[in-house]
Amino acid sequence: MKVKTILVSQPKPKTETSPYFELSDKQKVKIDFRSFIHVEGISVKEVRGEKVDLNNFTAIILTSRNAVDHFFRIAEEMRFKVPDSMKYFCQSEAVAYYLQKYVVYRKRKIYVGTRTFPDLTKLIKKHKNEIFLLPSSDKLKPLIPKELDDLGVKWTRLDLYRTVVSDLSDLENVFYDVLVFFSPSGIESLLKNFPNFKQKETRIAVFGNSTVRAATEAG
Repeated sequence: MKVKTILVSQPKPKTETSPYFELSDKQKVKIDFRSFIHVEGISVKEVRGEKVDLNNFTAIILTSRNAVDHFFRIAEEMRFKVPDSMKYFCQSEAVAYYLQKYVVYRKRKIYVGTRTFPDLTKLIKKHKNEIFLLPSSDKLKPLIPKELDDLGVKWTRLDLYRTVVSDLSDLENVFYDVLVFFSPSGIESLLKNFPNFKQKETRIAVFGNSTVRAATEAG
């Protein structure tokens, strides 16, 4: 069956150079975008309940733009002034660039990985005497704590935001030839929104081994 319609479970790209648009033009397929999940900040009351003193840390590990946003949100709500001496370890250039929204880049000590967390740990290893804070979501890849524990550094995880299933009820009677997923949470959202979902002729495209497992286990 020829593919005519695709639903990508992410927000629509902001750049016109996205390969999705090129694919749509070249293959004459209709591509829609819709977030199956979204992020909500954890309240400052809940965060205080974790009894983590932000003053104790000399470095912050930032794995995503969400981590950046919610760290500075909580810092403001807790009236914590981030010291100029704070070191920032960013998983990618995109995260480091986004950090400029909150700090004057040239005045801060910022270390940037190439893309993956194991790449970033090579930089963390050179600063093993720092005390690291890891702003996190409620769903953290197991690889991250394992890598940090293997390094033997002092670090603390602090959940500042959570991944929440989006309401997709308006898509109940809308059908696509291909559904594209990027995380197990996307698969979870599909099944929570449509517990009686039948794949039939719909093809499922997934990114990443954990998403493959989630899709396979979901049947």
